[in-house]
Amino acid sequence: MKKLYTLLLGIGFALGINAQNNLKSDKQTFVHTASDKYEYPTDPEVLKKLDQWQDLKFGIMFHWGVYSVPGIAESWALCSEDRWFTKRREEARPDRPSYGDFKKWYWGLSEKFKPSRFEPSEWASYMKKIGFKYLIFTTKHHDGFCMYDSKYTDYTVTKGPYKNGKYANVAYHVFDAFRKQDFMIGAYFSKPDWHNENYWDPFFSTPTRNPNYNIKKYPEKWEKYRQFTANQIDELMSDYGRIDILWLDGGWVRKPEQDIKLDEIVDNARKKQPGLIAVDRTIPGRNENYQTPEQAIPAEQQSFPWESCITISNTWGWNPNPIFKSAEWVINTLAEVVAKGGCLALNVGPDSEGVIEDEVVKRLDQVGKWLDKNGEAIYATRITPHYHDGNVWFTANKDGKTLYAIYALPENENLPAIIEWTGNIPGGRMTLLQNGKAVKYTCKDGKVTVTVPKGISNETLAFRFKVK
Repeated sequence: MKKLYTLLLGIGFALGINAQNNLKSDKQTFVHTASDKYEYPTDPEVLKKLDQWQDLKFGIMFHWGVYSVPGIAESWALCSEDRWFTKRREEARPDRPSYGDFKKWYWGLSEKFKPSRFEPSEWASYMKKIGFKYLIFTTKHHDGFCMYDSKYTDYTVTKGPYKNGKYANVAYHVFDAFRKQDFMIGAYFSKPDWHNENYWDPFFSTPTRNPNYNIKKYPEKWEKYRQFTANQIDELMSDYGRIDILWLDGGWVRKPEQDIKLDEIVDNARKKQPGLIAVDRTIPGRNENYQTPEQAIPAEQQSFPWESCITISNTWGWNPNPIFKSAEWVINTLAEVVAKGGCLALNVGPDSEGVIEDEVVKRLDQVGKWLDKNGEAIYATRITPHYHDGNVWFTANKDGKTLYAIYALPENENLPAIIEWTGNIPGGRMTLLQNGKAVKYTCKDGKVTVTVPKGISNETLAFRFKVK
C-alpha cells in the first residue's frame, strides 16, 4: 500500500470546467481549482475512512443560512473586495443603502430566519431513497451565522426567532437524522468569520475577505480569533455525535499570513473523532485529505481522493429565480466524476422555511430511479486505465475484473441503434443494468459494437461485462 501511495504523489490535477455547467447567469459562483500536489495521510484510521468514503461516490451538500431569507448569495455580498461582490450587494439591495447599513441589514436577517417547516428526518430518508451516501452540511459560512448552538457567539440559530423550535439546534438534528440513515457525516465550517470582531474589527473598514487589521501589529487580537475558531470546531467535534469529515472553507486563512494552528486543531479533533477526514480546501498538505474542485471536474482521471462540489442550481443557497441543471446532467456528470476517480457532492439550497423545492425533488426523483437500476456501475467502484471513449465512461469493480461501460446519453437526444468504443474488450456475457438482460455485441480490430435493444427507457445506459 505504501508503494502505491508513493506512486500516486505528485500526479497533476489539471482542471477542466465541464461545459454543461457554464450556465449563463450573473449569480453563477466562482470556481476553486485544485492543486497539482497531494499528500497522503499517514494515520491508518484516516486512510481506512478515506477508502470507505471513496466507495460512497454521491454526497448531498446543503448551503442554508440567513442568506436563504431573501434568496441572495451566501455571505459574499458583505465583502467589498471588488466589483463582482459589489454587484451581488446591489442585487440583494437595489435601493443601494450605505455599506454600513447594508451590513446591519444582512446580519439582521437572523431575526427573520425561522425554518418552521424544517423536518430533518424527512430530508434524510428522502436523500437516502435517492441514493446519496454522505452529507456535507454548512454549520457556519463566512458571514458567521452558526446553524448550531455555539457557546462562543450569540449569532446563532438558537438565539433567533427559531430558538424554541422543535429542531432549534439545526446541525445537531441534521447530523442525527442522516446518521440514522447510515450516511457518512461531514461538517462544513468556514475558517474566516466576518461577524467576529477579532476577524473584522468594527472600528475599521472591511475592504477585503481578510482580517481588516494588521495581525502582526495586534497579535493578541488574532490570538483571540484563533482560539475562538479552535473552540467552535471543538464544539462540533465534541457535542454532535460521530463526525466523519471536517470540511473547511476559506482557503485564504492559512499559514503564514493567517495561521490558526490548524495542525493542532485537527490533531485535537481526531482525539474525539478517530479517523476524521480533514478537508482544508485548496491548501495542499497534511490537512487536505481529499481535494475539492468547485463547480468543475478534472480534465483527466486522478488516482488520489477528490470530490467535485457542484450546485444543482445557479447558486449555492436558495434563490427565487433559479436556473436548474437537469437530472440527465446530474447522472452524466456523476458517471464522468466516478470514471475519473472522484466523488460528486451535489449541493441543494433549502428555502428559509426548511423546504426543498418541488423542481429539485422532481430532478432528484429521476436521478434516484436511474441509480436504483444502475448504481452497481457507480458505488464502490474504482478507476480503470482506459476510462473514457466518446460518450462512454468506464468504471471497475475493486478486483478490476468486472468493468462497467456507461453511455452518457446527451440531453434531449434519443438512444442510438449501436454504441461503440475501443479497448476494454469484453469476454463472455454483457448485461444491460437497466433490465438485467444480455445484450448483443461484436468485437473487431479492437472496437466493441453493442446493439442497443429496442423498447428500453431512453436514458443513460450502463453495461456490465468481464474483460478478457
